[in-house]
Amino acid sequence: MKSERKILAAFLLNLLFSVFEFIGGIFTGSIAILSDAVHDIGDAASIGISYFLEKKSRKERDEKHTFGYARYSVLGGLVTTSILILGSCAVVYNAIRRIVCPVEIDYNGMIVVALIGAAVNFAAAYFTHGGHSVNQRAVNLHMLEDVLSWIVVLIGSLVMRFTDIRIIDPLMSLGVAFFILFNCLKNMKEIFDIFLEKTPESCDIKELKEHLLRIEGISDIKNLHLWTLDGNIHFAMMHVISENPEVKEKVREELEEHGILNSVIEICNTTDNCPKEDYSLKIETCRHQH
Repeated sequence: MKSERKILAAFLLNLLFSVFEFIGGIFTGSIAILSDAVHDIGDAASIGISYFLEKKSRKERDEKHTFGYARYSVLGGLVTTSILILGSCAVVYNAIRRIVCPVEIDYNGMIVVALIGAAVNFAAAYFTHGGHSVNQRAVNLHMLEDVLSWIVVLIGSLVMRFTDIRIIDPLMSLGVAFFILFNCLKNMKEIFDIFLEKTPESCDIKELKEHLLRIEGISDIKNLHLWTLDGNIHFAMMHVISENPEVKEKVREELEEHGILNSVIEICNTTDNCPKEDYSLKIETCRHQH
């Protein structure tokens, strides 16, 4: 519940400030401010969606969602990051246009808007810090990037105030946009890794297998699978070759030490008794059953 309130606070701050930004951008003539206004409206929309999905992710599992609703939080991160990528591309396009056709800029107005922007986004970043889910981290990253972008705008507006070099304004927009795009792509990779059920980054499958094989009575580990539900809740499934069924508890303890609290462990007496994985066969079997 605490994380949901933080996301809601960030949403309200972004929504109100984006309206102020549009007005400030029009009056100052700054493409950097107008671009950030578009960026912040995208942020506000995505954070609103993230709030809804974060709240939904807290629901208990049911017959339709036997793993629970945790991945709705990851979906929120996907939406937030996608909107930010689109917004950043729009910033790049408008900045290039402004480089070709520079306009008059009210530097004093830029300085005032930048100071307010840095303060508001710092408050939003403070509200959203400390999140553990992919969704919360994505929201907080956006807030931190907004703080950085406004500091850049503030420095740039001060330089332009004394030098009248107008090209600094669109160049600042390009710099911030490319920085945001770089971090968005990193976020997107993490999100896709979760949806594709890739081994979690925090789990070293070779090291885990070595530790499991050190348990007395275990001769081999077969069909070891690791995946994560939302970046925090990890799962494991495996066949343990052992003549002692009591090793299962020791395997669970070892998995917990590696941050894996959910597991499916099957004990096999010998490798020959261990079921072989054949996904194509399972698919065909299901088709015949239907």
